[in-house]
Amino acid sequence: MQRTGQLETPAPAAPEVVAVRPSARAAARVRGWLAVTVPPVVALVVLVIGWEFWVREREIAEYLVPKPSAVFEALRDDPGRYVTAARESLTAAMGGLIIASVGAFALAVLMAHSRLLERALYPPALLVKLTPIVAVYPLFAIWFGFGVGPKIAIAALITFFPMLVNALIGLRAVDPAALDFMRALDASRWRVLWSLRMPSSLPYVFAALRISVPLSLIGAVVAEFLSGSSGMGQLILIANGDFDTPALFGAIVVLATLGVALTGIVAYIERRVLFWHDSMTGP
Repeated sequence: MQRTGQLETPAPAAPEVVAVRPSARAAARVRGWLAVTVPPVVALVVLVIGWEFWVREREIAEYLVPKPSAVFEALRDDPGRYVTAARESLTAAMGGLIIASVGAFALAVLMAHSRLLERALYPPALLVKLTPIVAVYPLFAIWFGFGVGPKIAIAALITFFPMLVNALIGLRAVDPAALDFMRALDASRWRVLWSLRMPSSLPYVFAALRISVPLSLIGAVVAEFLSGSSGMGQLILIANGDFDTPALFGAIVVLATLGVALTGIVAYIERRVLFWHDSMTGP
């Protein structure tokens, strides 16, 4: 109590701390997950039902547009065929993506510390980006044979430039005040790179991965088109030659599922790694 003359005024009460139960946090996460997943799932179900109804009503030939039920039957009748092809294409795509990402980030580190090196190396990197895949695949086949090597090389070629550009921008998008502070402390280039530049580049790197993951699948499948080797590309070519449209759509569904799953994995890792960034904590 505080006394003012003859009047007593109560002391202000301490703010009440409300504890959030783990169950409440889990429920909030579930609600957030449902809010993200339910709308696209409902839209997909409506699309499939409308597609089935439209094909049946119009009596469209199966070799032109198959019913979703026919596509499901193609996937159900021989799932091992799709699993084997998807595994081979995924191996090539991920191998190329890893090689391209590591090489591009290492090159971006060098370019971020030297404008002269950037001016010397950026035009050749851009030239690699603009070179058509069909023009370089014969060289890759000569150099790496007709196995998985050319497919990995094509996937790496098509994903190299997006990672290089985003990593370079991210490595240079540092807070000038923080950079001046570290320089005032006489921090080494390695310390600045590890403590300042690399954390600053992570949002850009994950943005590049979101672009590069589907591109790596495209590169692997295109290489399989050109080589006729095993994988989803060969499966699509065989289905196209046989006018087996349900099998062709089944391959497309598998590839789309792989792309969505890989992109979701990248998004999950991004949320776990960049929990401190404004893109994860903002509205």
